[in-house]
Amino acid sequence: MKRISSHPRFELRLLGVCMFLLLSPISAHAKTDASEHEISWFFLAIGLLGGLSLFLYGMERMSDALKTVAGEKMRDILGMLSNNRIMGLITGAIVTAVIQSSSVTTVMLVGFVTANLMSLSQTIGVILGADIGTTITAQIVAFKVTKYALLLMAIGFGMLFSSKKEKIQQYGYMTMGLGMIFFGMGVMNDAMQPLRTFQPFIDVMASMANPILAIVVAAIFTALIQSSSATMGVLIVLAMQGLITLEAGIALALGANIGTCVTAGLASLGKPREAVRVAVSHVLFKIIGVLVLLPFIGPFAKFIVYISPSPSEGLTSLEAAASVLPRQVANAHTLFNVAIAVLFLPLVAQFARFVFWLVPDKPLPEVEEIQPKYLSEMLFQTPSLALDAARHEIKLMGKRVDLMNTAMLPAVLTGNKEALQAVREMDEEVDVLYKHIVNYLAEVSKLQLNEYQTQKMVKLMGAVNDLEHIGDVIEVNLVDLGEKRLKKGFKISEATQKVINTVHVVVSDALKAAVRALVEEDKDFAVRAISMSEDMDRLVEQADLHQAKRLVSEDSGKFEAYSVEVEIIEKLKRIYYHAKRIAMTVAESGEEKTVISEAA
Repeated sequence: MKRISSHPRFELRLLGVCMFLLLSPISAHAKTDASEHEISWFFLAIGLLGGLSLFLYGMERMSDALKTVAGEKMRDILGMLSNNRIMGLITGAIVTAVIQSSSVTTVMLVGFVTANLMSLSQTIGVILGADIGTTITAQIVAFKVTKYALLLMAIGFGMLFSSKKEKIQQYGYMTMGLGMIFFGMGVMNDAMQPLRTFQPFIDVMASMANPILAIVVAAIFTALIQSSSATMGVLIVLAMQGLITLEAGIALALGANIGTCVTAGLASLGKPREAVRVAVSHVLFKIIGVLVLLPFIGPFAKFIVYISPSPSEGLTSLEAAASVLPRQVANAHTLFNVAIAVLFLPLVAQFARFVFWLVPDKPLPEVEEIQPKYLSEMLFQTPSLALDAARHEIKLMGKRVDLMNTAMLPAVLTGNKEALQAVREMDEEVDVLYKHIVNYLAEVSKLQLNEYQTQKMVKLMGAVNDLEHIGDVIEVNLVDLGEKRLKKGFKISEATQKVINTVHVVVSDALKAAVRALVEEDKDFAVRAISMSEDMDRLVEQADLHQAKRLVSEDSGKFEAYSVEVEIIEKLKRIYYHAKRIAMTVAESGEEKTVISEAA
């Protein structure tokens, strides 16, 4: 498996070189040029781009580590989702606060809807919460914590090299990522210091007083870098230098909120209409919110000043603005998204109907074969959720195998050619789903999986193989036995049918219990399927005794019937064997091991 921790030394050496280059010449040139009122544009550009690169890389590294550490918890949180809009709001805020990206959360939602794991009404509340959760980044960076950046990176470095445990290493990457965010902020802050006295730049920033221009500029910038958190980081750096007014900062923040929708919009391209509706909902929330606030930016700025800390006494106007503007911009960003949630949350149902009207269903192209319902590449960003999607798809495959198993016995014992052919055709859908699930799990195996996820992926792969084998036993072996019965022209006696049906009932119950155990991760159902082994042994022994009595009877055609009847029972035993294997992948700890060893 490809893991983050497989190449830490190379990355850390690269980062060390970057830090050395950024720390020494850029800061020195920035300060020298500031003192001489001259600007070295080359070093200023390197400082801005290098600092932004570190910021974005730190965000990505921290987000990846958080998703790896909290992936299973995120899956459980998302599993709690219902039509309760408040719960959806809280869930969206929590998940986004964990992964630190509303764009990633929204892309995940597009994947969920594409995979039929969520409805549009459910996603609306989550999107509103996600927009609140992503403001945490701005709130954190608004604190003047850049001086602790190298300490955090040193702590993260120590965690990486002091422990071989993957979880500790992920926490190390998370800490280093946070340090890199702060460090990138510091580099950008130092690089921008000469601009405080550069009149052309001051004039450009003054033009941001035009809110429409500021919104467009910030939206384009955010769309290009696909991170509203990075845009807010740059805004806060500008605020730390006193280079923007609060009104301009609010307008730029509004543009960042619109620009962040581009990622979800791109993710929905080529996806089903349900996924497009998620992206459209996100865009509409932001645009409507911006249009509502746009005429009231002035009063809104005054309210933000009122609720934010005041500057210390004895500072110049520029120093006073630089001391409070970062917090004011962050508060405006948070309050805007909270206001959107308050505005739209009571109208979730009505808004969903409006989006359905705006993006109506269109006739789907006819396909010759069944298509998977839950498998979506959009879920690859969160492996635990991709594995859950595979598990849901296996449930559908299991239902088809169960229907095939139910229709099989009447067709084999008493059915005609048409009935047998119908059973054989049912296996075609099983084969198609098998192909899709195996290919999907193969792609999942290439992701950054932790040990638990790797084990889960292997179990799912084994289970889907067992279901495929059951389908093949029915389609190849048992249907062939039914055709042999028709060709030889004999009938299976009612007494023998009763014996075979009794065995089949246990096999069917075991198959249902095994699939349910796998899909619901329920060890009780797994134990139930495994414990049926004793019943199977007893019933097969009774069936063998019955067949022995049949041989000594004077029934016509008994020898032809005997071989078919014995083979039917043998294939039913084979189906139970595969069902038991599926159950054993779930029941693997504690008392269940005892049951397995006793039943094996």
